[in-house]
Amino acid sequence: MRRYWDDIPKYNQMSAEELRKKSAEGLKKERSKGKTPEPVVVHGKEIVHSWWGKAWCDNLEQYADYESRLDRGKRYVRTGAVIDLKIQKGKILARVQGTRKTPYKIEIRISPLSEESCQAIIQKCGTKLDSLEKLLSGDFPEDMKELFQEKNGLFPAPKEISFQCSCPDWALMCKHVAAVLYGVGVRLDENPLLFFELRGIDVGKFIDVTLADRIEAMLANVNNITDRVLDGSAVSDLFGVL
Repeated sequence: MRRYWDDIPKYNQMSAEELRKKSAEGLKKERSKGKTPEPVVVHGKEIVHSWWGKAWCDNLEQYADYESRLDRGKRYVRTGAVIDLKIQKGKILARVQGTRKTPYKIEIRISPLSEESCQAIIQKCGTKLDSLEKLLSGDFPEDMKELFQEKNGLFPAPKEISFQCSCPDWALMCKHVAAVLYGVGVRLDENPLLFFELRGIDVGKFIDVTLADRIEAMLANVNNITDRVLDGSAVSDLFGVL
């Protein structure tokens, strides 16, 4: 007796070795066409190693609705399936090798930081200029974590990210998109400043405005006398000087 579901094709998940081999072939084919792909390479058991990369992935894993896809995405990025990933202002363009011969095309768009949020972050950075210098050298200061992880911080919320993949998966975030998002964490390991470009922030201008605001605030207070400044009579009383 035939059943309705008998003709539904069944999809077998490739083994890690098969996926790794297929990804290498896809990468070779891209290069043979004269393209310059930028593959994501994971070193060691951990996908990411720096604070930047880990914080990006931690933020990603807060999207509970995508939990099953995230696990598959980890597997794909570890096996080298993300054969090309480029970060540009407000978007990520990538190609991920899947079961078919032609790699899937992925585009992820991230909303630029609002002017209001950017200005609020600049004001907070103004009191932490030493930390900002460390930040730009790739050493993430502990006291600046809140700027990235708090509500309306630099890390994007789910509503600020949109996905598009050429695969037939009906899910909003397929495993290929998830692999690319983990790949972004790897890229931030290599170059943290790419994060600012992704959020539409010109790093040079960001620093200039932060410094200018800080200097302006200092000059505005230069003539203000506080309780911490002792006048002449107070000095005499303190040290017994006539």
